[in-house]
Amino acid sequence: MSHHYMSNPASMQRVIVEHKGLLARITLNHPPLNVIDFQMMDELLAALQQLEKRREVSTVIFSGGERGFSAGVDVAVHTPDKIQTMLQKFHGLILALTKFPKITIAEVYGVCLGGGAELAMVCDMAYTTEKAKWGFPEITLGCYPPVACTALAALVGQKRAAELVFTGRTFSGKEAAEWGLANEAQPEGALQESVQCTVDHLLKLSPAALAVAKKAFYAWDSMHLDKGLARAEKIYLEELVKTEDAKEGIAAWLQKRKPEWRGN
Repeated sequence: MSHHYMSNPASMQRVIVEHKGLLARITLNHPPLNVIDFQMMDELLAALQQLEKRREVSTVIFSGGERGFSAGVDVAVHTPDKIQTMLQKFHGLILALTKFPKITIAEVYGVCLGGGAELAMVCDMAYTTEKAKWGFPEITLGCYPPVACTALAALVGQKRAAELVFTGRTFSGKEAAEWGLANEAQPEGALQESVQCTVDHLLKLSPAALAVAKKAFYAWDSMHLDKGLARAEKIYLEELVKTEDAKEGIAAWLQKRKPEWRGN
């Protein structure tokens, strides 16, 4: 990023917002793995609101820097006392991102897991390194990823989505691109150029026309996302949270031990 960018609002600590003319960049900045805690959710929402007011901006790149995109939502906020707030905040952010009137591009290096992969997934486009490590590992914690449960099948197809959500296995950026979760996978050194190529196309276009086109493009899908996400959230709070296994999965992770599933 060049120093010509307008810099970050003073209040932001987990997120860096830069904009120059038509292009803006939102960088997750919570080392080492850009874990998404409540503060980052609030700051990301504030960043979207701030950039939405800038009519001249047409395109926003989401990045976690070259160490990794994000290892996902903080496991510590999956505890029973915080889970409802977590789902409301995170899903509020996801829905805001889908309704955001700018074109969004995820630039993915390194880890892109759980809520991190869900953020990348709801960007309009995603560019990843071939070796980036993608996945929705929530099931291994005795939980499930509501956003992926709701929207992943539309991107990668029903069978592939089922495999990824129900096994929780990780997969490479190369696979993410082959399956339609990312537009392109590139060697590490070529990623920025690949993103820039798409950005160059977008920056020649009318910000107003792009905003309206985006609204039309997602009108049908986002109705499903609203409804589907609300249902996935309800099941999470009314059924999943009451299981012993969900409590055990989170506790085991926090205590750095293997979970012992009881099946109830």
